[in-house]
Amino acid sequence: MRAMILAAGRGERMRPLTDTLPKPLLSVGGEPLIVWHIRRLIAAGINDIVVNHAWLGDRIEAALGDGAAFDARLRYSPEPQALETAGGIAQALPQLGDAPFLVVNGDVWCDWDPAGARGQASQLAATGGQAWLLLVDNPAHHPEGDFHLLENGTLAAAGGRRLTYAGIGVYHPSLFAGLAPGTPARLAPLLVDAIGRGTARGARHDGTWVDVGTPQRLADLDAMLTRKVSGAR
Repeated sequence: MRAMILAAGRGERMRPLTDTLPKPLLSVGGEPLIVWHIRRLIAAGINDIVVNHAWLGDRIEAALGDGAAFDARLRYSPEPQALETAGGIAQALPQLGDAPFLVVNGDVWCDWDPAGARGQASQLAATGGQAWLLLVDNPAHHPEGDFHLLENGTLAAAGGRRLTYAGIGVYHPSLFAGLAPGTPARLAPLLVDAIGRGTARGARHDGTWVDVGTPQRLADLDAMLTRKVSGAR
């Protein structure tokens, strides 16, 4: 199975930290955010990883290289300008193959085990599904949530629990079939369409999840992970 880490955002709310360093390279618990993702993917047996980038993308490639240091195969999908989530995925499709793949936002931290993505990918392929989303309880900074999750795991326009998209999902390439490479496009409209067609499912994660969207959240996550790392020694 292949995975993609989204790392093309400018990180405006993180300035001035991101004026000279791309957001995924900001350090928490002694390692860059993106390295936490890579190590978790490798531990789950997913070592074929595509990383897109735009702002200061050369810094990302210089820091990570070809992935050999992590026992991974890293490939890159550079964007002259950030193409937003769906546009970035569409641009990288030639490197992601024809089977369902895992996508992880580079600016979140989550203790969900990516090994579970294989089962979801198999289900999408077998049922004609197009999307499976990891959802979390609505945080204080996003109280309205994003999508309705029914008890049977189906995502719906109404009913069930309204939860927040965690920035982690498994997608079938067909979800992006209508997007021309190099065209900026948001992911949410594609997901809404898939929900309307009945081809989107999801699951709630009750573990730790952080949207690292502000310097304060970065500092809080760093403190939490530093305590964990220190306690494990």
